[in-house]
Amino acid sequence: MNHDALNEILLLLALAVLAVALLRRIHLPPILAYLLVGVLAGPHALGWLEESAAIELLAEIGVAFLLFMIGLEISIPRLLSMKGVVLGLGGAQVVLTALSVTLLAHWLGLEWGGAFVVGGALAMSSTAIVVKQLNEQLEIHSRHGRIALGILLFQDLAVVPLLVVIPILASPEGALLLPLLFALAKGVIAFVTLFLVGRWLLRPLFHLVAESHSAELFTLTVLLVSLAAAGFTAMLGLSLALGAFLAGMTLGETEYRHQIEADIRPFRDVLMGLFFISIGLKLDLMALPENWLPVLLLLLLLIPGKGLLIYALSRLGGYEPGVAMRAGTVLAQGGEFGFAIMALAMASSLLAPGQTQAVLAAVILSMAVAPLLVRHNGHLAKRVCAASYLGGRQRAVEELRERTGELNGHVVLCGFGRIGQNLARFLRLEGIPYVALELDPTLLREAREAGEEIHFGDATHGEILDAVGLGRARALVVTFAEGHAAEKVVIAARRINLDAAIVVRIRDDSWMERLEQAGATDVVPEAIEAAMMLASHLLQHLGVAGDEINRLVEQARHDHYRKLRAWFHGEEEVDIEQKDRSRLHSVLLPDGGAAVGRKVGELGMERLGAEVLAVRRGMIRGEDPSPDMELRAGDVLVLRGDGEALEHAEERLLGG
Repeated sequence: MNHDALNEILLLLALAVLAVALLRRIHLPPILAYLLVGVLAGPHALGWLEESAAIELLAEIGVAFLLFMIGLEISIPRLLSMKGVVLGLGGAQVVLTALSVTLLAHWLGLEWGGAFVVGGALAMSSTAIVVKQLNEQLEIHSRHGRIALGILLFQDLAVVPLLVVIPILASPEGALLLPLLFALAKGVIAFVTLFLVGRWLLRPLFHLVAESHSAELFTLTVLLVSLAAAGFTAMLGLSLALGAFLAGMTLGETEYRHQIEADIRPFRDVLMGLFFISIGLKLDLMALPENWLPVLLLLLLLIPGKGLLIYALSRLGGYEPGVAMRAGTVLAQGGEFGFAIMALAMASSLLAPGQTQAVLAAVILSMAVAPLLVRHNGHLAKRVCAASYLGGRQRAVEELRERTGELNGHVVLCGFGRIGQNLARFLRLEGIPYVALELDPTLLREAREAGEEIHFGDATHGEILDAVGLGRARALVVTFAEGHAAEKVVIAARRINLDAAIVVRIRDDSWMERLEQAGATDVVPEAIEAAMMLASHLLQHLGVAGDEINRLVEQARHDHYRKLRAWFHGEEEVDIEQKDRSRLHSVLLPDGGAAVGRKVGELGMERLGAEVLAVRRGMIRGEDPSPDMELRAGDVLVLRGDGEALEHAEERLLGG
């Protein structure tokens, strides 16, 4: 079936939206949705989509943006701080996995060059799936989370030389050494050139762009730099992705790294979606029955094979069996960079399309089960390594209990970041004992060396809270801002101590009710409290009496911050994740409006989930209007409610 460009784009968008929406409902990553679109709608299935040069080019640019983002995250200090895991475990895992798969692929009939590509592809795990889910499960700073992060970091770095070597492997046999040396020389030239350009040109350039205060100019500059670097390496005969990676590393050393990452993410996500769709287009479902044996063998190498290898390497690295098992389970899948390696190999004619079917199928199937493996890695470790895993945890708990056994009437600080450390200073000044729990190993080491009463422990686990004497404590403070984690801590804490004060700091005040229902004594929304603190200082400078300022602040707290939790949202504050959040909205009543001539109490706003906070008439704004107030044309009503409630309220006020 022939499609023009517009119809093809519309079809792609429609299928992608539908697939991502369906898979999100069953908590699967969008990567699988894009692959599914390509597989089902591609030329080997329904035939709605066909491979095209435009899609391939956009997909290659998507890979370049992904490498650009990886480059932003790479820093020399970070590599040095994790060098044991990154270079030791990560290097051993990539080399051994690639070697074993290469031998198997050659035994199955592939030439050595193609077999090496398959080995490199299957050595990769999915950074997107693993990091996202470990963050959601609050395991990214756990021991198995740090192992997984270190290995993934080395895998990301290993992709770069693989992308350089693959075109060389496709060159005529016998002409390998000279092209390798030539490519190495060009890689050095590219690195030195981009490093010097980044140091002497890019930083001043971004200073000038930032001074213009133009978000559009900043985004355009980021796109120009990343694509220009990719084009430079492509001109040298290297991959687009290599230039983008080097540009990312260069810009990652500037103070604009976080802004660059935020600006480039939408482009990366859309283009990476196209890349995964293009990979799905290459998979022939009808050929799978013929390739069932290679697919099965590759799956065995990927899931139990790679998992057991990482388990063994972690054990050799001195980690406990349960921690090693969790790390192996988390990384036992293929990854998005494997697709990038395979795509380049096919474009270089190193692998024929028929030879890649088993590999693509195995990687896609392994990524389909990856979310389940990551989600249940702890349960699996407890079942397989029950004695050692639970024994190791119990020993850690007992050691923690012994260290904190003399504390009584103390405060438990969950998290020892900036807020936790400042709280500790106030507690020290008042002579109140405290103990802190933290997962960040670098912070833990430095704070402990400074003499702080701080211990490694996950505060969401009840046995950890019990071990630090929460049953004898006067109070517990949750200093990190994640709502899900805070709720887990509060629930676990209330099971141990019904009387201790539990104070929770949150960034998003939509969690207030849930945390209070879980047992929190006080929930402190930092944005609202910051506004009240600023108001207190301002009113004090304006000569308002201290008692009056305290009355206003206490009234706001006693009112559960009701009037402060909603505000007028601007364009930059639109967030689809917070669509149900209360906000303010103003409605001007025109002549003939349905609400004109009616009383405020007759509007029925409460039945719609909205509330009239104020009415402005002329230059006078009246707060909390009386239900008997009769509305006139030209009045402006200030409404409070979520997005849907405000929409219905405005319809009733204007149209009846």
